[in-house]
Amino acid sequence: MPNAVRNVAREKLEQGQLSLGVGIRMTRSVEIAKAMTVAGFDWLFLDMEHGVMSLEACAQIAIAALDAGIAPIARVPNGEYAIATRALDNGVLGIVMPHVDTAAEAREVVNRLKYPPMGHRSMGGIGPHYALRSARSAEAASALNAANLTVVMLETPTAIANAEEIAAVPGIDVLLIGTNDLCAEMGIHGQFGDERVVDAYRKVIAAARKHGKFPGMGGVYDETLTQRYIEMGSRFVLAGQDASLMAAAAAQRTAFLRKLSIG
Repeated sequence: MPNAVRNVAREKLEQGQLSLGVGIRMTRSVEIAKAMTVAGFDWLFLDMEHGVMSLEACAQIAIAALDAGIAPIARVPNGEYAIATRALDNGVLGIVMPHVDTAAEAREVVNRLKYPPMGHRSMGGIGPHYALRSARSAEAASALNAANLTVVMLETPTAIANAEEIAAVPGIDVLLIGTNDLCAEMGIHGQFGDERVVDAYRKVIAAARKHGKFPGMGGVYDETLTQRYIEMGSRFVLAGQDASLMAAAAAQRTAFLRKLSIG
């Protein structure tokens, strides 16, 4: 049996391509994994921070995602490592930890989420990543450390100021700017094109590149701004959310039908 564990989202990043994710917050059924694969996404953003998704629902969707060929990545509330490691044990291929402001906090994330020798995550047996087949624990730990994406969200001016130190932490893979919260912390709610936000992207992208990490973008859906930040170097891109994407498509359909003459 091959030791490698495949993570399509990581593969895209390593190939220098965009890695596109979709937020899963409203959906509870496993079919969403196949549907989003067909739609062209590379990873699912399983949101257990702001949504009401349970750990069980997260794990079930993650298992379906592994079979569908899309990477399941879960966001947990800040510091909720018990949830994060159980999600990792039961199918997800990465954790998004929000509200990371310092290198010390980033080191704690790695310490809790990576197996030895990189971190001190507990071995929980061989789970869905190996289709529930047996594998040597040392080989599995190494393969999962290599496959999993450890993502920290930078959401405050303090985090942006510490971006280079955070990026330098071994084991951190992605620096994801949480643009909504960053704007809120700056007192400029929703002003995603403000020069201070542009400068934050510039700093984080430069820090990520310097230390061989991947810069990410969350919360920006305006097409002009999205293009701008991608051209600057954002690669791990949260492209939308299940509820808003469905609502937009539904509104477009009803608008078309309302315009038709019924005679």
